[in-house]
Amino acid sequence: MTEIIRQKLNDSKAARWTVLIVVAFTMFCGYYITDVMAPLMDSLSEEFGWSAQEYGIFTSAYGWFNVILFMLILSGIMLDKLGVRRTGIIACILMIIGCSLKYYAVANPGIFIGTIFGIKSQVMVASIGFAIFGVGIETAGITVTKVIARWFKGHEMALAMGIQVAVARIGTGLAIGTAIPLSEGLGSLSAPILLGLAFLCIGLISYLVFCVMDRRLDASLKETAEEPEEPFKVSDIFFIIKNKGFWLIAVLCVLFYSAVFPFLKFATSLMINKYNVEPRLAGLIPLILPFGTVLLTPLFGSIYDKKGKGATIMAIGAILLIIVHFLLSLPFNYWWFAAILMVVLGIAFSLVPSAMWPSVPKIIPQNKLGTAYGLIFWVQNIGLSGVPLLIGWVLNKYCIIGENVGENGKVTTLFDYTLPMIIFTCFGVLALIVALMLKAEDKRKGYGLEQPNMKK
Repeated sequence: MTEIIRQKLNDSKAARWTVLIVVAFTMFCGYYITDVMAPLMDSLSEEFGWSAQEYGIFTSAYGWFNVILFMLILSGIMLDKLGVRRTGIIACILMIIGCSLKYYAVANPGIFIGTIFGIKSQVMVASIGFAIFGVGIETAGITVTKVIARWFKGHEMALAMGIQVAVARIGTGLAIGTAIPLSEGLGSLSAPILLGLAFLCIGLISYLVFCVMDRRLDASLKETAEEPEEPFKVSDIFFIIKNKGFWLIAVLCVLFYSAVFPFLKFATSLMINKYNVEPRLAGLIPLILPFGTVLLTPLFGSIYDKKGKGATIMAIGAILLIIVHFLLSLPFNYWWFAAILMVVLGIAFSLVPSAMWPSVPKIIPQNKLGTAYGLIFWVQNIGLSGVPLLIGWVLNKYCIIGENVGENGKVTTLFDYTLPMIIFTCFGVLALIVALMLKAEDKRKGYGLEQPNMKK
């Protein structure tokens, strides 16, 4: 009888795939807000007078608390201590609070006067909201990754993680593709943020459904007398930070994601400035990237589950990243050329995450996974907060080539994106070097990164 209960939960396809759908939807809601202001750089400049540097400050705020206050490391420890249910609920609430503050700042520009620490008060308040949201979404990411590792251990783990990433990318894609049409159609830059806030509330309800299922899983594991995980100890942190393979994955993560997510923040502006795409349509070309990952990330994850070759997959993704950013720096100013490169970047963006996240449980034991993912996300956030700040500063300092006065009399700054694209290319080169180092380390230590995930 106990075996039947277990089959319905831990080893039941229906149960674990239902869990995946529920938690992936929560991440979809979060990622919509993560990127909903990415296409609005030029609109914020026209409407509120935000400079490229101020936009970079706002974008970098995503990682302020995560990096400076070590919130992601604390979140990882909290996850291992409190479990996935309570940590996930806390994360959802933080996302809602942060998004509400960001919406308030963008929806009420008239009440903000002067500066805070030398930054426009509106920019600062929106940034603080984004920083709180950043703690929530990154904590949710750590939690959901551990949820999948827990429910899919010995099964289709890489495929499941790939599908979760793909669903999150749909949120990114919708944000990039709909932000400008929504803001123009409704006559307000805050309209897409309000929609995202509604998504987040639904996402919290979705996660509560998961909590009910996860509680039943705990009960069933007790019934089957399965040995519980060894409790997490603070001393386990030293086990993680002494592991070279772990640090190679962490560094690869920050380098790769620093060349993708910050790029997406400026991609719509790139299409307008370099490829002369109409602002209303400019978000559609970067939209190819996240939507291209929807099918490919689960596909590559399934290949890793069945065939292995995780470290090799990561190296191939880094090579494609280099090619795309280098070609984007060249003077081929045709929109169709940029569209083709977004397809290739989408492939790279599918390859690396599909192999990287499922590789961590091969290096770090289950009871330490929350802290391990927290450390990786912390390192990642150094790039996610620092690189947009760098690119915004570079654009303001070295890349202004003129101004454009629209029919409505509003002035838009024109940029040359060659130097930023070279910077992104360099991140790709470093990511490839680290991926090759990881492959060599796996061969020495026998982590099994090149081995299949599924048990036969």
